[in-house]
Amino acid sequence: MSIITITSDIGEQDYLVGAIKGKLLQVNQAFQLIDIAHALPPFNYSQAAYICRNAIQHFPKHTFHIVWVSLFDTLSKQLLLSYHKGQYIICADNGLLMMILEEKPEQVIGIPLPDTIKKTALHYSVVIGKAIQQICDGVALDKIGNVDTSIIEKNPLKPLFGKDWIEGQIIFIDHFENVIINITKKMFEKHRKGRRFSIVFKRNEVIDTIAETYMHVEEGEKLAMFNAAGYLEIAINKGNAAGLFGLKGYNELQAKNQYLQNQLFYQTVKIYFE
Repeated sequence: MSIITITSDIGEQDYLVGAIKGKLLQVNQAFQLIDIAHALPPFNYSQAAYICRNAIQHFPKHTFHIVWVSLFDTLSKQLLLSYHKGQYIICADNGLLMMILEEKPEQVIGIPLPDTIKKTALHYSVVIGKAIQQICDGVALDKIGNVDTSIIEKNPLKPLFGKDWIEGQIIFIDHFENVIINITKKMFEKHRKGRRFSIVFKRNEVIDTIAETYMHVEEGEKLAMFNAAGYLEIAINKGNAAGLFGLKGYNELQAKNQYLQNQLFYQTVKIYFE
């Protein structure tokens, strides 16, 4: 029984997510369908990459992950099906694949989209469902799609490093308004080299310790910790850090808009070492 996860920016207000599942089950009723998230903000590649990257790694090998995010952001005539570190990832050819993996995939093929097919998530799901079934039947990837395809590449959003500092960007704000920064514990410790540090954000807010849990500070106090995925998190014990501090997640469209450049300061967090 094949496991198929579905992640999208479609939302859950209408029929579409359910209809996509129905189309996949028409291909094979034995498919085991699992939702990861469907409320991802449109056109936010960095957030989608963070969510997918940290969910995918926990699934059994040979799980299929359909990622319908910014599906029509380009006029590509193919969908991508990749195999990397034991997992299959299916997405639009829009640059997201490289952001999820943070490296080139071990294998990737282009699944052609005929001119006759309607350009909808439902019809694309049928195409991918049939490709998944072929793989389950033992058909090799090079028999399913184009192995010599060139793909759109986007670089994952990376922190900036100086001799005595790291500057990271806010890539996700969770349901509790905890703020996730694209600085991992591994990056932090490697650059820290045992030195004291100050985490600075919103001009004058400073944190100089790493907590193990939210309860390591008094209720209403701010804290920094590394979350279950190993990323730096700024939070308030029983509070809403993003709302209180006016912090916003990084957004590609916003970053390109010169009118909103004055907001970009609040999307970064800087760590100073001494």
